[in-house]
Amino acid sequence: MRLAILNARVIDPSQNLDKVTSIFLSRGRIVEIADEAPDGFTADQTIDATGKWIIPGLVDLQARLGEPGSSYAGSIASETRAAVAGGVTTICCPPDTSPVNDSQAVTELIQRRARQAATAYVMPIGALTQGLEGKLLSGIYSLVEGGCVALSQANQPVQSALTLKNALEYTASLDTVIMLRCEDQDLKNNGVAHDGPVSSRLGLPAISPSAETTALARDLILVEEAGIRAHFSQLSCARSVEMISEAKKRGLPVTCDVAIHQLLLSEMDVLGFNSLFHVSPPLRSLKDRDALLAGVKSGVIDAIVSDHTPLHRDDKLLPFGESKPGMIGLETLLPLVLKLVQENQLDLDTALKAITHTPASILNIPTGSLENGRPADLVIIDPEAIWTFEEDKIVSEGKNSPFVGWEFIGKVEQTFFQGRPVYKNIEV
Repeated sequence: MRLAILNARVIDPSQNLDKVTSIFLSRGRIVEIADEAPDGFTADQTIDATGKWIIPGLVDLQARLGEPGSSYAGSIASETRAAVAGGVTTICCPPDTSPVNDSQAVTELIQRRARQAATAYVMPIGALTQGLEGKLLSGIYSLVEGGCVALSQANQPVQSALTLKNALEYTASLDTVIMLRCEDQDLKNNGVAHDGPVSSRLGLPAISPSAETTALARDLILVEEAGIRAHFSQLSCARSVEMISEAKKRGLPVTCDVAIHQLLLSEMDVLGFNSLFHVSPPLRSLKDRDALLAGVKSGVIDAIVSDHTPLHRDDKLLPFGESKPGMIGLETLLPLVLKLVQENQLDLDTALKAITHTPASILNIPTGSLENGRPADLVIIDPEAIWTFEEDKIVSEGKNSPFVGWEFIGKVEQTFFQGRPVYKNIEV
C-alpha cells in the first residue's frame, strides 16, 4: 500500500529534522520526506496531518511483556498492543521470563509469538548466566546467533566478580552489547526504599545508594579490562551519573539509561505507603532525581526506558515492603517525556532522541529513524490534545501505574508499524 501523510511537523532527531512537510510510504518503508510526492508516486491513501506531529516509533530498551511465564500479567499480544498505543514500535524484553531466556528455544518462542502478534518489533535480550543465577554462563553464542540483541541479567546482577569477568571476556569476541544492572545484594540487604528520611520515618528497610555505586565501580573496571561495549541499565543515583561521565571522558565504550519514573518521582512519593511506587531500583532523593535529569540533558545518560512491568492486581495490594516492585510504563513513556519538555526540564530534540534514535543505535538496529528506506514505523501525535490517563482505558493487562489520574498534553493519534496502521485513537 502507498500512503501519503501530508502537512505534518516531522521531527526526526536521527536526521536533525524538524519541519512542516509530508512523508510518503510504500511497501512498509519510508520512500521520502518532502513537500511534494516523488516522481511516479500515486498514493492509495492520503492522511491530512495539518497541526499534527510525526515522530519515529519509540524504541524501549527495557519492557517486560509477561510471556513466557506466570509471574507477570499480560502476554506478548496484549503488551505489544499497549506499546503501540503509547507510540512504542520496538521493544527489548529482558530475560527474566519463566522459563528464563537462557536458551535458543525460549528466544525462538518469544520471536514466534511476536510474529503472530505482528504489532511491534520484539527484540529478545538473552540471559548472561543459566537461570539468571549468576553461577554458570548460559549458551551465549547460541543466544546471539538465535537473535538476541543483547545479553543481561535483568534485575538479578551477577554478584561474583570472577563470573562476570569470565562472561565479559567471553562476549568480547561476539560484538554484542552487555546490559548491566548494578546492585550489590549484600548492601541492598533486602531493602525496599531509598536510604533517606522517608524510609526512616516509615520504618521501611532501606537501600543505600552505595548498593548501586559500589557495583557500578566494579563493573566499570571489569568492562575496561575486557574491552567490551557495555550498557548500564536503570541508573538511579547522582553519583552513578558522575561515574559514567568520568568513564566516557576516559574513552570507555559505555552507554546508560534511566527509567522514566525516576525523572518525575522521588522518595517523597513513597510517603503514602502506596505500593504502586515500589520499584527496583527504588525512587531516590530529589537531589538524585535532579542529577538524573541533568544527565539526560547533558547526554551522559543516553536513553530513557519505560521499565514496563505488568503485575497482577494482588501483587500490589500487599503492604509496601511485601509487594512486588515494578510499574507499567509503555503507555506513559511518551506522555511523561513530553511532560518534561513542557516543563522545560528537557528540550524536545534531546527528549525524543533518548527514546528513538539513540536506543536503536546502542543496539545497532535499523529502527528509531525516519530515513529513506527504513521500516515505516512512525507515530502521529496531536500535540494539543489534553487527556487524562484513566485505569479503564489502560490497554496493558497490568494496571499497576501510579500515573493514573495524571493529565497530559499531547496524545498518540495513530501508530504505524512497517507501514501498517496498528493503533488509532478512537476518541479522535
